[in-house]
Amino acid sequence: MLRSSGPWTTAARRILPAMRAWRKSFHEEPELAYEERKTRDKLVRTLRELGLTPTVYDDFTGVLATIGAGRAGPVVALRADMDALPVTEASSLPFHSATPGRMHACGHDVHMSCLLGAATLLVRAGDKVRGPVRLIFQPAEEEGETGGAGPFLTRGCLESPTVDFVVGQHVTPEVPAGMVGWRKGPTMAAADRFRIVVRGHGGHAAYPHRGPDAILVAAEIVQSLQSVVSRGRDPVDPVVVSVGMIHGGTRPNILPETVELEGTVRTLRAETRDEVEQLILRRVRHVAKSQGASTRVDYHRGYPVLTNSPPVTERLVGILGEEFGDDRLVELPAPSMGAEDFARYLERVPGTFLRLGAGVPGPPATLHSPTFAPPEETLVIGAAVLAAATMGLQSR
Repeated sequence: MLRSSGPWTTAARRILPAMRAWRKSFHEEPELAYEERKTRDKLVRTLRELGLTPTVYDDFTGVLATIGAGRAGPVVALRADMDALPVTEASSLPFHSATPGRMHACGHDVHMSCLLGAATLLVRAGDKVRGPVRLIFQPAEEEGETGGAGPFLTRGCLESPTVDFVVGQHVTPEVPAGMVGWRKGPTMAAADRFRIVVRGHGGHAAYPHRGPDAILVAAEIVQSLQSVVSRGRDPVDPVVVSVGMIHGGTRPNILPETVELEGTVRTLRAETRDEVEQLILRRVRHVAKSQGASTRVDYHRGYPVLTNSPPVTERLVGILGEEFGDDRLVELPAPSMGAEDFARYLERVPGTFLRLGAGVPGPPATLHSPTFAPPEETLVIGAAVLAAATMGLQSR
């Protein structure tokens, strides 16, 4: 049970049946990045029922709506992501994905329901909401490189009217349910991707001396990349280099001509991001040359560092403290090396990205896990967070 809290939490509890129904509907029909057409239609229908006029696009699955477009106060944007993951569900929820191999395993069904709940509360508040509120339902957060934020920004989601503040949130099992996590400054990592093609001399595995072995070179590259982190960088400046995919070979007695490696790089500073890219390129070339092999490296920049505005975050901590009590807020002790394309909004507009507690007793189910199932309490807290944040940022 939720403890007694402020007026927005009380109001959110009253609309819990509606949020529960929205979540169930989203959860039962999960859709992958840029395929969220049924999800879009559900959002549009609900927004119209609230008296709003949503904007949709022929070539993009995002949904945009504005509450009180003509009001004179500060403009606050609230964002929720829409896409699901290619995961087969094994949760304990009373409702399940109806699509095999598809699941809302990252809580985006909860995020959308919380934003619809906040929209309901803010519409009902009428003229008490001093300025426009931009509702951003964004596809393809899980896409991994440009994400849905980039295309949405090119379509003017922070314009007409110009947004003054942007707020987002994400469920997390690392914070207990009923609590809200926050952090100032760099909070989530930049995420880049690399693909390395190693070319050696293919042939019979019984005669490896006749040319460079692409598999052996690839193995040395994997090992050497770890020294970029352990020996090439300041140990108090976090860096992650992980190889997640290796492809090469067709039979155990044939040495392949080529081997492909793919992986991710996570950093928390722009300078470190640039430096690590160059270190990786140099290290790969050196290892390949030492073995007589050749390589091609494709390096792609993905989401930037997510940096929460310190002044906005401090204001929101005070606002949410009044709503929930200071004991329900927890300062996150360190940045996460996970990534989020909400970072792209924060590059344009001051704001903050909060962590909505979803932790429950028992063995933890991580994000992207087939058993991940945020408790219903997150719907109430999440809707109240967004409504309280909006009113607070517009009134101070």
